[in-house]
Amino acid sequence: MHSPHHVAIIGGGYAGMAAAVELATRRIPVSVFEASRTLGGRARVVNLHGRKLDNGQHILIGAYQETLRLLQQVGIAADTHLLRLPLHLEFPDEFCIHAPRLPAPWHMAAALLGAQGLGWAEKWAAIRFMQAMQAAAFRLPEDMPLTTLLDQHRQPARVRRYLWHTLCVAALNTPAEQASAQIFLNVLRDSLAAGRSASDLLLPRVDLSTLFPDAAARYLIQQGNEAGADKPTLHYATNIRRIEQIAPSPTPAAPTAARYRLLGDTGECGHYSHVIIATAPYHLPPLLAALPATDALARQVADFSHQPIITGYLAYPEHVRLPQPMLGYSQGIMQWLFDRGQLDGHAGLLAAVISTAGPHLTLTPQALAARLHAEIAAIVPHLPAPLWCKVINEKRATWSCLPGLQRPSTETALPGLLLAGDYLAGDYPGTIEAAIRSGVAAARKIS
Repeated sequence: MHSPHHVAIIGGGYAGMAAAVELATRRIPVSVFEASRTLGGRARVVNLHGRKLDNGQHILIGAYQETLRLLQQVGIAADTHLLRLPLHLEFPDEFCIHAPRLPAPWHMAAALLGAQGLGWAEKWAAIRFMQAMQAAAFRLPEDMPLTTLLDQHRQPARVRRYLWHTLCVAALNTPAEQASAQIFLNVLRDSLAAGRSASDLLLPRVDLSTLFPDAAARYLIQQGNEAGADKPTLHYATNIRRIEQIAPSPTPAAPTAARYRLLGDTGECGHYSHVIIATAPYHLPPLLAALPATDALARQVADFSHQPIITGYLAYPEHVRLPQPMLGYSQGIMQWLFDRGQLDGHAGLLAAVISTAGPHLTLTPQALAARLHAEIAAIVPHLPAPLWCKVINEKRATWSCLPGLQRPSTETALPGLLLAGDYLAGDYPGTIEAAIRSGVAAARKIS
């Protein structure tokens, strides 16, 4: 039985491909339009010196249940494609917290009590904060900057620096002084305060396009081979410029008539009963320019601010290795350092990550790479000069997760026109899990 719908998805990132998988599973015809030749959006593969790497280093956690479900659905084995580690945050010679494999909530109590680099008063302050948040069901009467919440609960400077601020930047990619305390608490609720495995770190062993979007594309092809006439289609290097409404709202006589026309660089790209816009929010205004009913939505997302993520890849001789796959750093501009040799086998390759905006944005790529090398040398003894370096600046990697930010919903003012993306209203900040959830939610609006 053929579906009466035909759905266009604009954007082949995690949100768009999640929507496509959900629709294809239900045999609803779908056409995906991706502007580049690579799937993944702001979490995609890049090729450097013959190696498949990423435009930015991403961390997943055990709480990302929808992501893990979709990975399994498209044939990705999480145990081979992700390195699962109990929560371990280490700043060499400064701080270390490790969650033992104990049942919840004892694993986090043991982790906080055993944290190295904190005094007993600091440890108890962190525990009291978690207890207070649990007692309030991780809900605030009114949102506020995270630092304001930490002030109210008298959190010591070292607890803030190594624990709360660190987790905030890692999860929200927004400085604690600006970040939404409520969204931060949502993350704590579903990770540190949830089941033991929810706080596990899941570090990709493959590039981010391979991890899900490319597997999702193969899944669509497989579903199409089984679906016959309703085959999903993927259009790479197809830049959609504008969406036009071509028919009034459905009537009982024509409940699923084509309502939208897509226009791209090469002209018309088809008529569709539904359109899911799965792009970054800053791409929405031009796409919606011909749809006056969405003017308020376009203005809303135009007011979003964004945060960058810089990833510096530095290749060293193969013997260079970190004591852990991931280390923190608090004495400079680098915040995280990843050993790609322990993740995907690229021995000697280190990935240094700088989240959020700051003075480092004024440095040239060459100066930034030199600065990162100097900071790595401070924690890796006898570090030789790098064989090569590459700095990738994703200037609008995430939206700024500000207190009380009004985020759009999945449905728009027009029937059949839906949104998907990590910026939509929900519990989570701009993460892969938020993107996946939004894509599934958009697809489920189509019946």
